[in-house]
Amino acid sequence: MTIKTSDPTRRRFIRLAASGLASAPFAGAMFSQTALAVDAVKESDPIAVALKYKTDATKAPERQDKTAMCSNCNLYTGKPGAADGPCSVFGGKLVNAKGWCTGWVKKA
Repeated sequence: MTIKTSDPTRRRFIRLAASGLASAPFAGAMFSQTALAVDAVKESDPIAVALKYKTDATKAPERQDKTAMCSNCNLYTGKPGAADGPCSVFGGKLVNAKGWCTGWVKKA
């Protein structure tokens, strides 16, 4: 007499299907283009210290061009008129639009 055991491929399929159904609600958040909460750069962050980032450009003694601010930097990707926006130098973290750092590059 032969005892039939469960087919291991069937068990694997059932496990994969169950885990797929369990993760389905999270798939939308994982693949959406909408950004959730983004951290703002603090002047005490190591990269900010190295680049002498100031949230108020008028308090940056190294700044030579008095019109230079994050809002008119080529690396700043925030919307015009916004109080803050992402900066590629800081990995997309938010910087103050009226801030400044030594990485400032004039917009073309």
